[in-house]
Amino acid sequence: MNPSRRSQVSLFLHQLPFLVWLVALWMLLWGQFTWLAFLTGLVMAVFVTRVFRLPPVELSGRINLWYGLVFVVTFLGAVIKGSLIVAWQVLDFRRQPGAAIIAVPLRVDDDVIMAHTAVTASLIPGSLIVDVDREKRTLFLHTIGVRSDADAEHQRRVVLGWEARITRAVGSKEELQELRAKIAEADVDARHGAETPRDGRTLL
Repeated sequence: MNPSRRSQVSLFLHQLPFLVWLVALWMLLWGQFTWLAFLTGLVMAVFVTRVFRLPPVELSGRINLWYGLVFVVTFLGAVIKGSLIVAWQVLDFRRQPGAAIIAVPLRVDDDVIMAHTAVTASLIPGSLIVDVDREKRTLFLHTIGVRSDADAEHQRRVVLGWEARITRAVGSKEELQELRAKIAEADVDARHGAETPRDGRTLL
C-alpha cells in the first residue's frame, strides 16, 4: 500500500466514529430505527462529509463504552420523561407552563462536544437550541416549564450534565481533566457562596 493510500485509509478510520454518529443523529431526528432510515442517513452523512469538503473533524480517538452506554440509557430516559412532562404541561389548563431563553456557558473548549451537547439538548422534548456563541462557548436554549430563576438554573445544570456525559464518553484525557477542574472550581465557589452573606443578610 502506497503512502497516499495509507493516509486516506487512516483518515477514513479516524473519521469513522463521526460518520456513525451522523447516521445515528439522522435516525434520531426522524425517530425511525429502520434499514431505510439507516441507508438514507448513511447517504446524507457521506454527502455532508465528502461533497461539502469541510475540514476533517479532529476527534479525540478515545471512546469509553461504559460512559457511552450510560449516555444512551440516560438520554432515552430523558426523552421519555420530557415527553410526559410536555404532555402534562399542555393538558394542565390551571396554569401556563412558562418559557424562557436561557444562556448556558459550557466548560469544555471543543467544537464536537459543543455540537453534540446542543443536538442532545434539542432532541429532548421541552428545550430547543436557538443560537450558539462559538467564541464564548455558550448555548442559548428556549425551554418551557421555567417560572423562576431556580427553574432556569436547573435547566443550565441539566445541559451541563449532558456536556459532562458526552465528555466522559468521547472526550480526550485533556478535556476530561479540564472538565474535572471546572467542576471542582464550581463546587468550591458554591460552598463559598453558601458560607458568605449576600444581599445584606447575615448567617444564622
